[in-house]
Amino acid sequence: VTVHHIVADAWSVGVLFNELSILYDMYSGTRSSPLPDLPVQYADFAVWQRHWLQGEAFESQISYWKKQLENNLSIAELPGDRTRPARETFRGGRQYFVLPQSVIEAAKKLSRREGTTLFMLLLAAFKVLLYRYTEHENVIVGSPIAGRNRAEVDNLIGLFVNTLVLRTDCSGNPSFRSLLKRVRDA
Repeated sequence: VTVHHIVADAWSVGVLFNELSILYDMYSGTRSSPLPDLPVQYADFAVWQRHWLQGEAFESQISYWKKQLENNLSIAELPGDRTRPARETFRGGRQYFVLPQSVIEAAKKLSRREGTTLFMLLLAAFKVLLYRYTEHENVIVGSPIAGRNRAEVDNLIGLFVNTLVLRTDCSGNPSFRSLLKRVRDA
């Protein structure tokens, strides 16, 4: 099964394969379809979004994102380990590693103590690394989110993913805890 990402996100693929499995069992036996009728369709979600993004909510969202995306949006040039070819190949590599359990537990403990999630802590660490290599005081990272903010859409197939722009001001040589607070606030 090939599905373009504009039609379905990763969550949807799980829904699709679960339903295919159920229907396969149904057609290989004599049972009728055990799949319940969906209470809503993807079009309902689109209508909800359209209604939500009107008036004050729309202005609030536009204002917020204009502020997040204003000024200094240059692409961070990271130093390379070798000269890049004149023609990009987009071939890359992966580095796998396992963090020791003691590091994971210490990170979780720090997250709890600072009132953040583990994601926020790891994002702050990543932003420290980006700041070190780029020297950009505004570090901007895009992070995909599921976008399924209503229980009614959990079993729908569609593209609900959105990308959040997470901008952090790293100016003033903040301590890691101060930077973590900035990440949490963003």
